This record gives sequence, C-alpha cells and structure tokens, in this order.
Amino acid sequence: MAGLPDRDRAPEFGRRLLDWFDRHGRHDLPWSTGGNTGKDPYRIWVSEIMLQQTQVTTVIDYYRRFMVRFPSMKKLAEASLDDVLHLWTGLGYYARARNLHKAARIVVAEHGGRLPDDIDLLTRLPGIGRSTAGAILAFAHGQRHPILDGNVKRVLTRLHRIAGRPGQRDVERQLWALADRYTPEARVDRYTQAIMDLGAGICLRRNPKCEVCPVSELCEAHQHGDMEAYPAKAPRNDKPVKTTGMLLIRNDHGEVLLEQRPPAGIWGGLWGLPECEADLPAATRSFDTLGLTLETGPPRDPIRHTFTHFHLDITPIPARVRAMIGAVMDNARLVWYNPGQPKALGLAAPVKRLIEDPD
Repeated sequence: MAGLPDRDRAPEFGRRLLDWFDRHGRHDLPWSTGGNTGKDPYRIWVSEIMLQQTQVTTVIDYYRRFMVRFPSMKKLAEASLDDVLHLWTGLGYYARARNLHKAARIVVAEHGGRLPDDIDLLTRLPGIGRSTAGAILAFAHGQRHPILDGNVKRVLTRLHRIAGRPGQRDVERQLWALADRYTPEARVDRYTQAIMDLGAGICLRRNPKCEVCPVSELCEAHQHGDMEAYPAKAPRNDKPVKTTGMLLIRNDHGEVLLEQRPPAGIWGGLWGLPECEADLPAATRSFDTLGLTLETGPPRDPIRHTFTHFHLDITPIPARVRAMIGAVMDNARLVWYNPGQPKALGLAAPVKRLIEDPD
C-alpha cells in the first residue's frame, strides 16, 4: 500500500488515523475538556503556545495553574509581566510567555478581547506562526488548516521517505504541501490531534512503535525498514560551554538579592542572581551599581544548565552584605527576595534551584 499514489493514500491514511484516534487518542486533555469551555479559543491558544517545543506531560500542570490565575484574555492582559513569568518559571523558552502577554494586550486593545478567527490576523500576533495558528483554528472553530509541528514533520517524512532535513527550505515546502494534502475536510479537529498524538506516542524519534502504528502499511520508511533514517539528522556539533559566576548575596534577614535581566536575550525579563566572572575572585566585580560592600565565601561546585545551542556552567558564589549604601532600595531592577515568603517573580530554573538550596 505504500506505493499508492498520494491522491489515493490520503483518504486511507485519514480513515486509519481517525479510527485509531477514536480508540486510543488523548481525549481528556485539560484544554480540550471542560463542558462549555472545551472550545474556548483562549484556552486552546494558551495550550498551543505552552506546547511549542514542550511535551504534553510537562505542560499539563503548568497549564492548570496558569488557567486558575489567568482564566480569561482580560485577566492575562491586565496582569504584570512578572506575574506571567512567575507561573512560567521552569517551563523554559520564556519568549513564549513574553509573547503571550504581549499578544493578550493586543487582542484586548484591537480585537475586543476575542482571539481572531482569521488565520492572517492570528499570525500577526506575537508568538503565533502558521502551524500554531492552524492548530488553534482547527481545534477552536473546526477550520481546515494544515499543521506542521515537529511530530507531524516526522510522520510525513517517514511516510514518504523524504530526503534532507526538515529545516531546509525545499524540504519544508514539500512537507507543507503534504500536510495540506492529508488534512481532511471533515473532523479536522480530531485529525489534527490524531496526527500530533501519532508522532508523540507512536512514530517516535527513536525506536518507533511500528508494530502498533495504524498507518504502517502506508509508510514507505517502514516498508524499507529504515524508519530511524528519517528525518535526516543535522550534522552533530558539540555544544559550546559558556561559564558565569552567580552571586548568592544574602542580608542579615536571610533574603537574597535579585537583579532583573534585560527584556530581550537569555532569560529576558526574569529575575536572576547578579553575575560576575566565574574564574575571577568575586571581589573583582564592581559593586558600585549594587550599592553594597560584600564579604564573599569560597565558590561552590558549578552546576550546568543546558540551552538549545550551548551549555552554561554556573559557579555559585556565596556572599554576605557588610555595608549597604542604599542603592538597592532605589533601584527598581534590584529586589531583596525572601525564599520563605516568595514574591510572584519569574525565575529561571537554575536560579530558583540555587536560591532554594541552602548548601
């Protein structure tokens, strides 16, 4: 069956996939259930942004907490960025949270608080690309739009044994054409969830479960027994390692000094520990901007945090305040943080770990 022309393969692929989804698909995801709110575009939008580059199992708890705090577009738009980043702490890819907050304010100001149901308007909002917009409109309104997230790319690449890497322009065009061809006119919301589920749970990157795949007979890679050769992998480049020191500055009350990071870049807008050169004595940092005189202790063992493109080795340096000039109180980008009674601030995961670990 893998040799069927595409025009014949698409209906059979859709039928098999939907039959499988009816029996084995995920029907109880919190953003797709809940009575009258099950088709709420706001809830679906939040979930789709959280699911960008993050697995469903990781997202669910974050999503539930987020919905309790921001149950509507209006509540999200009215919130401070700190409140939003606080609930995003640990989920990573913080630009998603900044874009979500920015988009909510645009929707309230320009669209009456209702997420647009037009794909062109939707993709003009920060953080929403073609695939995310297609998923939102399919789930919320039943509109027929193809999607092409990482899971779908893997399914289609194996289905047709497409050479080249998905990030390449010609391969991307081919995959979008196939995604459009396979997307049915009816039950598009179920199909969209089904092909995501197939990629997430069956057509795995390593050790795909072809023995239980509903479309394995249609899959060219399965017929040739070379599933893991597709999609083609990018040439391996060892991630570079960067280093930094982070000052764990505590005052006499046990509070930790935090410094807000610039709005763009790594951990943009989050609160972190003041940084210094990891391989130099902490005293070499100019503390004039902090308005403090410090007594530093011996550095602790480094911890590693891994980003998409590099590793960051962080050397924690404990410090106590010996004298305070007052700049801390006058600087809005500095705050004393009480771990026992934490403020609602967005913290990067390794910063949160260092603050909570007394050793």
